[in-house]
Amino acid sequence: MDDVPLPYQVTQAREETADTVTLTLAPTGTGLLAPFTPGRYALVHALAVGTIPVPVSRIDRQEIALTIRSVEAVSAALCALRPGGRVGLRGPFGTGWELDRAAGQDLLVVADGLGPATLRPLVLDALAAPQLYGHLNVLVGARTPDDILYAQQTHAWSAAHGPPHCAVTVDRPGPGWEGSVGAVTALLDGARFDPRNTTAYVCGPAETVRATARALLRRGLPAERIRVALDGFPDGAAGPRERAGPGDALPLGHGGPVNGWDQVGSPSSAPPGT
Repeated sequence: MDDVPLPYQVTQAREETADTVTLTLAPTGTGLLAPFTPGRYALVHALAVGTIPVPVSRIDRQEIALTIRSVEAVSAALCALRPGGRVGLRGPFGTGWELDRAAGQDLLVVADGLGPATLRPLVLDALAAPQLYGHLNVLVGARTPDDILYAQQTHAWSAAHGPPHCAVTVDRPGPGWEGSVGAVTALLDGARFDPRNTTAYVCGPAETVRATARALLRRGLPAERIRVALDGFPDGAAGPRERAGPGDALPLGHGGPVNGWDQVGSPSSAPPGT
């Protein structure tokens, strides 16, 4: 992995929400980053502004896509880029979701807030090889209907009979919203999975990660098969630290590192009253 950022150029800039943009990037020279896998991230250098970590939200042979929310100077500069704009990239970093370890199992994907950005490559890989997996469930949460990432694709999945089985909920419904309202954990009751043979992938704010992991433990899913990451946009690559489970902390980055709940949470049981 090269310590010098490789030059990449924006080939497409797509507005996902009022403050979130997906940039599709292609290399401009002979240098090419090593292949990414779902859940791994790049360090993205906005020229003359700074660097932030961003997980890939789509992986092609040469192009990659990054979904970025504008919350501070670097992410704002990246969100303002248009086709032809340039960035520097380093990577891949992180551990990834390790989808290959779930062959033959049901898949449960829980994505809240910015979580869909990190989990979309995993879902696309699973859809591309349906013979390798059992039921594929995608449960999506957002603050409002306008905050749903990849809204067209998500609504198409939820309107179809699958795969995947997709359900969406929002915290604050707007006019005309006829879907679910409330926490994303409420969607677990409608998901199609066997806890004895399922791997779960959870990404969202810390409270969503905690609540989902504990709900899955109560359903009998082993902690080592609950893979988690936190979303968020720190000012730099290291970022602040936020507790995800008792006695442990995860670096809070956009997508963060992926860990098993047995590594960061309470692996044996859910605390009373949660």
